[in-house]
Amino acid sequence: MAKERGRKVIVSNRRARHDYTILDTYEAGLVLVGTEVKSLRDGKASLADAFATVDDGEVWLRGVHIPEYVQGTWTNHEPRRHRKLLLHRGEIAKLVGKTKESGLTLVPLSLYFKDGKVKVELALAKGKRTYDKRQALAKRDAEREIARAAGRAMKGY
Repeated sequence: MAKERGRKVIVSNRRARHDYTILDTYEAGLVLVGTEVKSLRDGKASLADAFATVDDGEVWLRGVHIPEYVQGTWTNHEPRRHRKLLLHRGEIAKLVGKTKESGLTLVPLSLYFKDGKVKVELALAKGKRTYDKRQALAKRDAEREIARAAGRAMKGY
């Protein structure tokens, strides 16, 4: 069997970009069991309530729902268990400092296969307030209207 190449997105957390201001992103590996990988290959997962924490120098992904593998037996996994993330020691030290002092949070943006291995894109993020969300929506609508007007002007309408 040929080795997988490239990046295949399993699931992305679109709500995170709406609810948080993304400051920095990191790519991390995941410690998984076999039935979790098989379930992910079927394209089943949810990042809806997911977040990451740093406990005792280790980063843990919590709240990710990977459903049980349909053809799994007694070796099946628990769908919402805590999963360890694989990061370099220096990256973990940066994350510890930033999450402790500035009140930032770690949010998973997407889960994907990269060269056959499961990776998670982790974001260092700051929560948006309601008025920030309204401003972002208004700005996006204004930019869309400007683009439409420019398109109409180019066509001669």
